[in-house]
Amino acid sequence: MNPAVPSWWGVGASVLLVALTVALVVREQLGLTREVLVACARAIVQLVVVGALLGVLFDSAGLPGALAWVVAMVVVGGGVAGRRGAGVPGAQGIATIAIAAGTAVTLGLLVAAQVIDDHPRVLVPVGGMVVSAATRGTSVALLRMAEEAVTGRRQVEARLALGLPGAAAFAPHRRSALRAALVTDVDAVRTVGLISLPGAMTGLLLAGVDPLTAIRYQVVVMWMILAAVTVAAGVAGRLAVARLFDSAQRLLATDGS
Repeated sequence: MNPAVPSWWGVGASVLLVALTVALVVREQLGLTREVLVACARAIVQLVVVGALLGVLFDSAGLPGALAWVVAMVVVGGGVAGRRGAGVPGAQGIATIAIAAGTAVTLGLLVAAQVIDDHPRVLVPVGGMVVSAATRGTSVALLRMAEEAVTGRRQVEARLALGLPGAAAFAPHRRSALRAALVTDVDAVRTVGLISLPGAMTGLLLAGVDPLTAIRYQVVVMWMILAAVTVAAGVAGRLAVARLFDSAQRLLATDGS
């Protein structure tokens, strides 16, 4: 059985869902009408451009082109996560390094163990899922680290006064930030199949793949995402702590003052 792929007419008809969203936003006076319309328009343009570029990449760029694409995604993710954790000094650099580490470790293990092929048609979409997960984990970790540096300043300074080094004084707050970064993905793994069918499995089922085959792929994707989030958030937390204290082990201000 061939899967039912929406035609361009079908895609156009789905604009009714955007109209429904805009109508609800206007009715509730949320002030997001322009943002919704711009976001949807950008999504269409970006996806068309990316689709065209991927066609060229798959046909002629080979492995170097695929790796360059993944690196570009890492850089973009670093910018996004860095803005979320702007209160941490050097947040963008930290975010980029953390996302790169999570992506390199996860993709490297999968390719080395021959779990996935290194063909661009496989490496680029899988790399996109890994970078997206690493970006999400890094964003939450850095955001919470910046918040903890403000709300937990008195506790940190009390530990410093007792003679603890900066990393040890901030350790409980770093662990709290990392738990926040991981909890969503841990819950997703715990409830997979009970609440929803994840994206990779759904896509394979729509493509007509046997359900048990789709499940095997989804299991790999779950572990992959969990590892990417954990490694990226862990690296971001360690690097952020190093930047939150000066050479005299004093906690720096994170509010720009």
